[in-house]
Amino acid sequence: MMRYLAYALCLLFTAISLALSLRWPGWGWSAAVFGALSVLGTVDLLQIRSTLRRNYPVLAHFRYGLESVGPEIRQYFIEGDTAEVPFSRQQRSLVYQRSKGVMDVVPFGSQQDVYGLDYEWINHSMAPTQVDSHDFRIVIGGESAQPYSASVFNISAMSFGALSANAIRALNEGARRGNFYHDTGEGSISPYHREKGGDLVWEIGSGYFGCRDEQGRFDEARFVENACTPQVKMIEIKLSQGAKPGHGGVLPAAKVSAEISATRGVPMGHDCVSPSRHSAFSTPMQLLEFVARLRELSGGKPTGFKLAIGHPWEWFGIAKAMHESGVLPDFIVVDGAEGGTGAAPAEFIDHVGVPMHEALLLVHNTLVGLGLRERIRIGAAGKIISAFDIARTLALGADWCNAGRGYMFAVGCIQSQSCHNDRCPTGVATQDPSRWKHLDVADKSVRVQLFHDNTLKALRDMLCAAGLTHPQQLGPEHILRRVSPIEVRSLAALYRYVNPGELLSGVPEHAVFQNFWADARSDSFAAPSKVRALQESKS
Repeated sequence: MMRYLAYALCLLFTAISLALSLRWPGWGWSAAVFGALSVLGTVDLLQIRSTLRRNYPVLAHFRYGLESVGPEIRQYFIEGDTAEVPFSRQQRSLVYQRSKGVMDVVPFGSQQDVYGLDYEWINHSMAPTQVDSHDFRIVIGGESAQPYSASVFNISAMSFGALSANAIRALNEGARRGNFYHDTGEGSISPYHREKGGDLVWEIGSGYFGCRDEQGRFDEARFVENACTPQVKMIEIKLSQGAKPGHGGVLPAAKVSAEISATRGVPMGHDCVSPSRHSAFSTPMQLLEFVARLRELSGGKPTGFKLAIGHPWEWFGIAKAMHESGVLPDFIVVDGAEGGTGAAPAEFIDHVGVPMHEALLLVHNTLVGLGLRERIRIGAAGKIISAFDIARTLALGADWCNAGRGYMFAVGCIQSQSCHNDRCPTGVATQDPSRWKHLDVADKSVRVQLFHDNTLKALRDMLCAAGLTHPQQLGPEHILRRVSPIEVRSLAALYRYVNPGELLSGVPEHAVFQNFWADARSDSFAAPSKVRALQESKS
């Protein structure tokens, strides 16, 4: 049968090569090659785990080989320049150009369909402004003992372990050069974070890496040891993340090296899995008490939390706890479900969590409605690459933006989508020293700085074109979106914005508030009784 032809030919050529090699030794190489293929085919026939290999000995491996390079074939030869899967060639090229400091202008008109649904733009002014500096900053923790002046564009949470030693070095040195911050991710502060001296935001997840005892519980003494170092500028408690909300972090065993084991305090040879929930608190009020305790232990450094929005009553419970107790985080980072550098099950990446735009709006609206927005800063992350991405996010309600994969592109990532198997071809997301040692820190750190610098220059130019002088002046009225071939709406018209203090005197005419605000509790994350009733009945 034809499906055995490749195997039969390997056997035949092996026999012929062996016969010829008896007279001409040069044929020995041919005998070795076809002999190895014959052995492979024989193994295929005898094994029972793969029906495909039994039915197509030898030939099945060509299929596996082609499948393994499928992402690269699609990325370089098939996908269009604007196909975002997950980032388009156009987006990646923009990062590469800006990180290298080469020309990033586009000839011959936009590749975007300006009459297509969801096309967005910012209106320009007949009276443009002139702003000399592009170093736009926002003060976080103005009421704390050690407030921090942050750039409006920073490096999002990516742990050592998920990223290589040299990638961490390059990111942190780039942050130091550009005077912006580098979020450690939940994998704790590694020696490579400390080496270059760039500003750090220490993210503490449910595994309490870097501040845990032998049982994996939060340890105050170990926290103080790290938190009080001058390089750590802010403390961020991770409640959930966009890549896998509600799932906890996952670092495959293959990437848990001796260094990661020492940095995180976990054993080698096992998957490093963060619990899906914290053990240091279990209610909204306890969360805020934990925030206040960490702020105190760190010497008054700005302390807040990061979350991907899920059940709205849980976020409302936190908001009510703020209002009732007066205990406030200095900041909240909203992570969109479209974001994330971490590996996660496909269902979590594709279908769990609220996308960044809606999540950001909910957090912003709630704080405005409680009269707390001016006292709590909001950061946001979720596929932010360009100056327009930053402008749109700030217009929706954020104070600053974080980016993870954008900065990965700046240090050389080519979107091979092999972050999870330790085979990253560019040495960015691997613990294999034969790969990551070829990532040149001196060169890539400059690229990180240039990407940040050139993106903020582009943001400045956009602001000037719109007649503005600082990103804080951006509002939803500045961003326009096409909603049909003949209709355009500003974000201010598309989204319902809550009036200042509106939640203090009633419930806004806004569906999510109407449905869940009244039943949310500051002492519990539990679902409201009406939701539990629905969960217990299909009628």
